[in-house]
Amino acid sequence: MQSLAMGRMSQKAISYYVSATDDSITKEENGNVYRSIQLRPRVLVDCTRCDLSTTVLGHRLAAPVFVSPAALATLAHEDGERGIAGACSKYKTLQIISKNAGQPLKEIIQAGPDAVFGWQLYILKDIAETKRELALLKEVPQVSFLVLTVDAPFPGKREAEVRFKNAEARAKASKTASEAPPQAWGTESNLTWRKTLAWLQTQTELPIILKGIQTYEDAYAATLFPSVKGIILSNHGGRALDTVSPPIQVLMEIRKFCPQVLDRIDVLIDGGIKRGTSVAKALALGAKAVGIGRAPLFGLAVGGQAGVERTLEILIDETTTALRLLGAQCVSDLGPRHVNTSALDAQLYDGPAALEEVEREVLEEVDVAQLNL
Repeated sequence: MQSLAMGRMSQKAISYYVSATDDSITKEENGNVYRSIQLRPRVLVDCTRCDLSTTVLGHRLAAPVFVSPAALATLAHEDGERGIAGACSKYKTLQIISKNAGQPLKEIIQAGPDAVFGWQLYILKDIAETKRELALLKEVPQVSFLVLTVDAPFPGKREAEVRFKNAEARAKASKTASEAPPQAWGTESNLTWRKTLAWLQTQTELPIILKGIQTYEDAYAATLFPSVKGIILSNHGGRALDTVSPPIQVLMEIRKFCPQVLDRIDVLIDGGIKRGTSVAKALALGAKAVGIGRAPLFGLAVGGQAGVERTLEILIDETTTALRLLGAQCVSDLGPRHVNTSALDAQLYDGPAALEEVEREVLEEVDVAQLNL
C-alpha cells in the first residue's frame, strides 16, 4: 500500500507524511524492533473461534487496531478523515480525529456511524482557541474521550518537510531558504502534570487519554490522576525527538518497573505497526489496542475510503491468523507467555525504580484559580 501511495501522492503530501526528525532513527526502529520479539505458539488448542474484540475506556471495538491522529488526511485523498471514519465504522473500531484534520469534525463523525471516536487535543498558546474547541466538543456527543498529546511541546526538525517548504518558497520567488521564517509552533510549552490536568477538568467532563508517553515513570505518573483513564505509548511516529525508545520497549519497561499501570488504566500503543504479528506481540505484552497512523493515509492515497478499508482488512486478517496460530481464541487469552523478548532485555532502561520520586515530582499542590493558562 505504501509503495502504491508513493506513486500517487503529491510531493507535498510525501514530505509531510513520510518525514521524521533528524536521522529518522526512531521512526525506523519503531517498526524494526518487532523483529527482535519472537512469538511462542501453543499447539493442539482449539482455534476454530477467534474473537478480536477489545475495549477502550469501556467502549467495545470489534478489532484491536485503531487509527491514530494524523493531520491533513485530505493531502492524500479528497475522502480525507471522512474516508477514515467510514472505514473505522465498517470494522467497528476507533478513530482518533486529529486536531489538525482537513475536514469539519461534525462531517467526520457523520461518516462513521458505527465507529468510536476520540478527539486529539493540543493545548495552544492561544488558550481561548483551546477553550472554543473544548466547548465545541460539548455539542458532539459522539466524541467519547479526549486524547491530549503531550510529546510535542516544540516541533522536531523534520528535514524533508523543511526542504520541501524552502523549495516551494524559492519556486514562488517570495523568499530564499535563508530568508524563510523560523518554524512556528502554537502548542503551549509550559504545561505541567497537575496544573494542566486540573485546568482541563474545569473545561470538560470527558475522560482523558494522554498520548506520547515514552517512559515507565510517566506511565506511572498518569495513574496518579483520576481524570486520566488511559495512555498511548507513542513517540509521534518519530517526528518529535529522535533516538528515543520504541513504544514496545516502553511497554516492556512498564512490565518491569510498574506492572500495576496495566491494571489501573488502559494502555494503548502505536508506532511502526505494519504486520498482524506486531499487533499480536503488543497485545500479548499488555496493550489494549494498537494504533496505525501513516498506514491509513497510504490507503487513502491509493483508493480513498476503500483503500483505508483494505488497509484495516489486511491487518485484522493477519492479526486473526496470528492469534489462531498462537493458540489464542480471543485477545484476553494472549499474555507474556506468548512472546520471547529476551533479545531486547539489554536495551531496556536499567536504572533503579523511582516511583516515589515520580509521585513527589508530579503531585505538588496547585490552586486551579491561579493557573496561568
